[in-house]
Amino acid sequence: MNMLRWSKKRKLAVLLLLCLLSLMAGAGVGSVRMSPGDILAILGNRFFSRPLPEGISQNQAAILLSLRLPRCLCAFLVGGALAASGTVMQSVLRNPLASSYTLGVSSGASLGAALVIVSGFVFPVAGFLTLPAAGFLFGLGTVLAVIAFAARMDRGLKNQTIILTGMVFSLFVNALLTLLSVLKQNYMQQLLLWQMGSFSGRSWQQAAILAAVLIPGTLYLWLFSSQMDMMTFGEEAAQTMGVDTKRVKLKLIVAASLLTGTAVCFTGTIGFIDLIAPHVARKIFGPAHRYALPVSVLFGGAFMVLADLAARTLLAPTELPVGAVTALIGAPFFAWIYFKEK
Repeated sequence: MNMLRWSKKRKLAVLLLLCLLSLMAGAGVGSVRMSPGDILAILGNRFFSRPLPEGISQNQAAILLSLRLPRCLCAFLVGGALAASGTVMQSVLRNPLASSYTLGVSSGASLGAALVIVSGFVFPVAGFLTLPAAGFLFGLGTVLAVIAFAARMDRGLKNQTIILTGMVFSLFVNALLTLLSVLKQNYMQQLLLWQMGSFSGRSWQQAAILAAVLIPGTLYLWLFSSQMDMMTFGEEAAQTMGVDTKRVKLKLIVAASLLTGTAVCFTGTIGFIDLIAPHVARKIFGPAHRYALPVSVLFGGAFMVLADLAARTLLAPTELPVGAVTALIGAPFFAWIYFKEK
């Protein structure tokens, strides 16, 4: 039976099952393999003080609770944040190729995070917010610069103009990151790995910060679902339906940049999730943003967990940058979307 003809409840149930299976796979597969039963037993021991079965050691429990679970949750939350941001960017700019990655938000956020890493700057109070704040400010500044520059080149803000301008800005910012790596050779390896993204060594504190940004951020964007639906018909049509397009655009871009900036500052630049997830969500659930936005978050989260699993297992014990895995899938997808639209 064609999945596109299923009811939305049935599709959502399948998607939630996919999310659960991806998290189970991410937590269970590795040098020390754990079955779903082992994972549940360890969680039961940790949260409900149930005794561990004989076949499960304390070492396995420590690996799951200290390494794999926070890593998987961070991957899921980052994938969800990037997917939500991409959904909004495509809607606001009415461009199927628009995303935080192609518009330079991810590169700008990475530059902000890299400057914080190299300089060692930390807020006097709440120092753990330094990286998210830097990522947000630089990411927002980059996308606003892209839109302003594209408007000067083409008052109609055609799709090709925005995309090409975003790519030029991304290349420029990446060149700054490379220059920074050369000037600060003590940080070269760290910065180079940062530019390709990694979830290695993620902690529960980072997962908590990501959740604190993603959940309210997605709910805030979801409140604008009807306005985004109207804006897909064009600004003039949306204005006739009572939408203050300039104000709504600004709010959505700021919120989307916050999600991207926070995600990137903890993991580095990871591209194409924000391009792929919105298209898959709209293809299966339709264009209405009240469905497309949360579905993009769930699909993007599950996809990122599986991409991270592939990154750390394909060439084990060598770990690939997760950004390389998403690029291998996303680049052909990007080309397909471009030529299909053309």
